[in-house]
Amino acid sequence: MSAKIDQMKKIRDEVLILKTSPLYTYRTENKYFPVIGEGSHDAQIMFVGEAPGRNEAKTGKPFCGAAGKILDELLASAGINRPDVYVTNIVKDRPPENRDPTPGEIESYGPFLDRQIEIIKPRVIATLGRYAMVYVMKKFGLDFDIEPIGQAHGKAYDAKASYGDIKIVALYHPCAAIYDRSKLPMLMKDIQVLKGIAR
Repeated sequence: MSAKIDQMKKIRDEVLILKTSPLYTYRTENKYFPVIGEGSHDAQIMFVGEAPGRNEAKTGKPFCGAAGKILDELLASAGINRPDVYVTNIVKDRPPENRDPTPGEIESYGPFLDRQIEIIKPRVIATLGRYAMVYVMKKFGLDFDIEPIGQAHGKAYDAKASYGDIKIVALYHPCAAIYDRSKLPMLMKDIQVLKGIAR
């Protein structure tokens, strides 16, 4: 376990001084923190979002604002304890105005996510939002299975990691229910797929 903690600290330290990142100056000027991830380093389920928002960048914690409250509701509805999972984003720094991450930002931070997956070795990677879905599916060679999130949400895809068979589950980003509360039941239905595949 201590080896995993050391490896995660190394990622944090590298992100802190990542001057080649397109978001480094924005982070330092605003006195934000990078958001590396949080949860169990032995998690069977890893949630991957897109990029931190303002609350996350102020605290260094992933999904701690409005989207985090909805994620907590979704986890509870599926009987999953948040401390038992690992929650992170592809992009570790906040993009200005909470805009979508750019291809350059995803390219800068993607390798850190790749290393986190290798450290944690989850059996299931649940992607939150289309950017996370596309990145993770491409990483595991599922390019031909990629479809719009409107069709992919709630589906589980079989994939192979360096450490064995895994499943990738495509979910809407919890933000979808912030802007349209009527979507919450659909998000709750989608997350139930995790009940049967990671226990």
